Order: sequence, then C-alpha cells, then structure tokens
Amino acid sequence: MRAEVGERTTRSGTAGGNLALATAAFALTFWAWNLIGPLSRTYSQELNLTPAQTSILVAFPVLVGSLGRIPVGTLTDRYGGRVMFTALCLLSIAPTFLVGLSSASYGMLLFWGFFLGVAGTSFAAGIPFVNAWYRPERRGFATGVFGAGMGGTALSAFLTPRLVEGLGLFTTHLLMCVALAVMGVVMWMFARDAPEWRPRTEPALPRIREALKLKATWQASALYALVFGGFVAFSTYLPTLLTTAYDFAQTDAGVRTAGFAVAAVVARPVGGILSDRIGPVKVCLISFFGTCAFALVLALHPPAEFPAGLSFTLIAVTLGLGTGAVFALVAKLVEPSRVGTVTGLVGAAGGLGGYFPPLLMGVVYQATGAYTLGFVLLALVALLVALYTTRAFRRVG
Repeated sequence: MRAEVGERTTRSGTAGGNLALATAAFALTFWAWNLIGPLSRTYSQELNLTPAQTSILVAFPVLVGSLGRIPVGTLTDRYGGRVMFTALCLLSIAPTFLVGLSSASYGMLLFWGFFLGVAGTSFAAGIPFVNAWYRPERRGFATGVFGAGMGGTALSAFLTPRLVEGLGLFTTHLLMCVALAVMGVVMWMFARDAPEWRPRTEPALPRIREALKLKATWQASALYALVFGGFVAFSTYLPTLLTTAYDFAQTDAGVRTAGFAVAAVVARPVGGILSDRIGPVKVCLISFFGTCAFALVLALHPPAEFPAGLSFTLIAVTLGLGTGAVFALVAKLVEPSRVGTVTGLVGAAGGLGGYFPPLLMGVVYQATGAYTLGFVLLALVALLVALYTTRAFRRVG
C-alpha cells in the first residue's frame, strides 16, 4: 500500500529501508572506487611519477566507472537493483584486492585501477531502484538521499590514508574486500525491488538507442557532466592539488578533501528536496552560477585556509545541489520504465565529466606551475551550461 508520506510499504520491505540499504551500498562502492586518489602522493613519491602521470593514475578508475554505467543502468531495468547491487559489490572485490598488490608497479596500478572502475557504476543501479519505491512528487527527495552515498569519497579521503599508515596498504585493501563481500550478502538478503517494479525484457541495445533518441537524455547529460563531473574531479584530484599547490601533507589533504566531499554530500539531498519545492531548474541555475563564481575565486590562487578553503567548501555545496537537482529533473522528464537506461547514460556523462579535468589539471600544472587556467575553464563551462539551462528548460518547473 502507499503510505501518506509517499512511501510504499509491503511485507518485502519499505521504501525507507531499501533507500537506506542502497545508500549504504553506494557509499561503500564509491569508497572502493576512490581508493587510489587519496594515496596519490604516496604513489607519486614511491614510483617517481610526474604530475601528468599521477593525474592519469587518479583518473583511470573514473573511465570504467563512467562508461560502465550505461550497461549497468540497462541491466538494472531488466534484473532490478537488488541483483545488480549484489553483483557489483562482489565484482569489485577482485580489482580492489589486486590494486592492493600492485603498489610497486605503475603499469599494474593503471591496469587494475581501470577495472576498479566497476565499483563506480553502482550509481546507475541505485537511481532506478530507489525511484521505483517513491511516488513522482517524492523522487527528488529519494534520489537526493541516495546520492548522499557519494560521501563514500569522503570516507575514502579521510580514512584511507590513516588506515594505510596504521595497517599498511595491502591490509587496508583486504579490509575493503571483506566489507564489499559483506555488503553484497546484505543486499541479497535484505534489499527488495519495489512491488510495482516490472523488468524490461527487450534486448538492451534497442533500449539504449531508444533512450538516446530522447532529448531529455542529452540535456540531462550536459548538466550532469558539469555537476557530478566536477564533484568526481575534485574528489579524486583534490588531494593531489592540495599537496602540490598548497604543500599540505597527504593526511591533511585527505581531511580537507573529506570536508569537500561531506559538503557536497549534505547538499545533494537538499538539492533534491528543494527541487520538489521550487523546481529542479531553479536549483540547477543556483548550482551553475555558484560554481562559476567560486571557480573564479580559486583561479586567483588565494591563501590556503581563507578564502581558498571557504571557496572549495562553497563550490562543493553548489555542485552537490546540482547533482540532486539534475535527477529530480530526469524524474520529471522521463517515464519510470526508462529511468534505468537513461540514468546509465546520464551517469556515464557525469562520470566522463570527472575523467578529463584531472588529466587537464595535471598537464596545466606541469606546463605552468599553477592551476589557474583549469579553474578559469571550469568557470566558463559552468556559465555556458547555466545560459543553456535558462533556454532549454523554460517550460519546466
């Protein structure tokens, strides 16, 4: 039956319970996805890497985590979120273990880091899973809360360097393998697909082509490439940026990166809730113009704690608001039976949006000794996306 607050409650579970499970699984897999970034200084020093090589290493898991969302979203439409979350947790164990074994080889770190990207595809399983449990007017809230699971990057930034210092690199990765195995079992035993969810049994490629024909898919992809791509780029590359541009120790850079991620995580459900109240387009515009403004401040390379620290926090908030708003917009524009496939495509665009900036930042810093140009480009892109949004979604609330 449907409760008054918009949740579905059955003997197989509740909307709130399944939302909590999905968010926990998302956070853990995102932690696994971001295991390399917080240790970038360690790898850079031990392997004598250039800034460009370090940025490639940090960005590599993002590639599979981005493109892999397309098939994962499509498979979720067919098999459901319970099956897909279980499978993704278990499939992430092997690359997590092998990354832990490969710290002495740049080539092997790249190779297994590429496959570690599997953990980053969980987002495409979660959005349709939680959407199906909630009525349309509550899906902004649902996707916003689920999206807070991207706080796994904050856990990784804060805890991974400390665990490595206390337990060693391999043991830290081994503990993550155990956690992934436990989470996979928990999702299989306790998570349930929504009572009204029905699998789509048509072949995958026609469904992807169908989703690609939707104007909303391309529009949402452009928006999400900025906000989620920006979040991923900062979450993975900020430890490197802070240790190079501001000369922080790796653990101190991890604390600040964790603070950045927490600010974005807290803002994401707020973005979803505000979207239910004032409309996702307005929230998106707040996000894009805010990102533009704070990127320009950071381009000036201000002092580390203030205003740089404040600007990093505020840009995290604006990006977080946007990530919550974009999928509230998707829920308005796309029918539920297509949400998984569309989510996979939009999520892939967001992930790819986070793949290229670290590479660009590494090249810019190696060439100029500063990150100014990178922040100026971010401000310009945010401004252009904001102007596009005002034109493309005039009739959407």
